[in-house]
Amino acid sequence: MEVAQPKDLKQHLALANRSHAELCRRSRVFNARDRIIGGDTKAWDIQVHDQKIKDATDKARHESFASEMRQNDKILCILEERDRRDRRNLCRAINDFQQSVQRPETRREFDLSDPLALRKALPARQSDNDIRNTISGMQKFMGEDLNFHKRKKFQEEQNREWSLQQQQEWKDALAQQKCAEDLHTKTRLQFDSTAQHIQNLESATRKAVCAAVKEFNKCQAAESIDRKIHEKKQEQEDNLTEISNLLHGDLLSENPNQAASSFGPHRVTPDRWKGMSQAQLEQIRLVQKQQIQEKIRLQEEARQRDLDWDRQRVQNAHATLLQQRQQQRQQRELRKALDCNNLRLAEEHLLREKSLKELYTNHHTEDYFSQFNTKSR
Repeated sequence: MEVAQPKDLKQHLALANRSHAELCRRSRVFNARDRIIGGDTKAWDIQVHDQKIKDATDKARHESFASEMRQNDKILCILEERDRRDRRNLCRAINDFQQSVQRPETRREFDLSDPLALRKALPARQSDNDIRNTISGMQKFMGEDLNFHKRKKFQEEQNREWSLQQQQEWKDALAQQKCAEDLHTKTRLQFDSTAQHIQNLESATRKAVCAAVKEFNKCQAAESIDRKIHEKKQEQEDNLTEISNLLHGDLLSENPNQAASSFGPHRVTPDRWKGMSQAQLEQIRLVQKQQIQEKIRLQEEARQRDLDWDRQRVQNAHATLLQQRQQQRQQRELRKALDCNNLRLAEEHLLREKSLKELYTNHHTEDYFSQFNTKSR
């Protein structure tokens, strides 16, 4: 009884997957529509359906617009016909009114084209005060009146009076201008004298202020000099006092008790601390030696622990190597048995093919023609 190996199961699974893929590809390849177009026909059918729906919607909208436009055109034609009819009625009414009321003989300018105008017309001028001698009639111009000599004499007298009046007005204007200039000169001199007096007062005031400021500055300078001398003397005294305190103080005398803190004996004041004592230094050295020995002990423990881990890792690696070799020997034995089985199957297949070849030589059946176009490759 043959036992199915894991590798054989994988091969059968791969073969089944390839067969399924081959069937799917053959269905695609033998489909002439998909092979020629070379695209997703279902998606294209959906797009075509959507496009048809869109075209139908656009067509319905255009048809509604067209019907509305036709309705508007009909309304526009009716309104235009009504407007033309109203215009014709208005023109007819105007013509009737002109024929019945506005006849040529009732017009104001009919006398310009009246054939009997000369018989009806009066003389162009009967006197200077004729009411028919209007400006637009141009029947009487300047200087063509009947009392020309009297009018000319009156105009000359009027011109002489105007000339005398202008001369008198000119003399009065000159006198007023001279009086205004005199008043302006007098006012300007008065303003100048006032400005000179104000300037003199400002100059005197400025001099007095400058003198007062100068005196005040002198007093301030004297006070500043005295203050600086006093401050310098005080500073010298303070420096001497500070030097004396430093010389006789704990800072230069190297007194270790001055570093004692008020918060406890275990604390010191950093700015006055003079260093540790010999006992404290010995204590620190003893602690350092203990720390060195503890560090050496920890390093030795770590080294021993690393050696144990290395030994255990080597043992695990050796066991893994032995197990791999055992698996390789088992696989070689399985492969050898499988090769013998395959060799036996191959010999049986060759014998069967040879017998079939001898049996079906030069005889074509339907199976021979149906084997074509069964695969996609």
